[in-house]
Amino acid sequence: MNRFLSNATNRIDAKGRVSVPSAFRSVLSQRDIRELYCFQDFLFPAISVGGLDLLDRFERQIAGEDVLSPKANRMSLLIHGGGVFMKLDAEGRLAVTDFIRDYTGITTEVTFVGRADHFQLWAPQSFEAQQAAARQEFRSKGLGSG
Repeated sequence: MNRFLSNATNRIDAKGRVSVPSAFRSVLSQRDIRELYCFQDFLFPAISVGGLDLLDRFERQIAGEDVLSPKANRMSLLIHGGGVFMKLDAEGRLAVTDFIRDYTGITTEVTFVGRADHFQLWAPQSFEAQQAAARQEFRSKGLGSG
């Protein structure tokens, strides 16, 4: 598997760390991602996590704009001003910092959500509510898999 799929909820330990699900650690290893680029998602109360390729993709979009344009500046505010680099510890745990907690509302548990080329960190109740709303929207508009 070379995609981040599914979701899992893990408890934060007494030292403020959470174990990244083994399936996600496996994808990180397969993609040779050692340093995690983490940024505050543009739409959801979640932290998006990926490798340098994720940051590079955003920076290519910025480079395609006039560097002084409002669009390029807003994008930089979001991806640079709302981003940090993090690493997993030797046991595959991630420190749940104030950067993560303040933006997501995470307290005692983290829901890891696969998003194909990256994953996200959510407060469990926020993820459940947003996923239910998305499912309901698809059902009400008849947007099935066909």
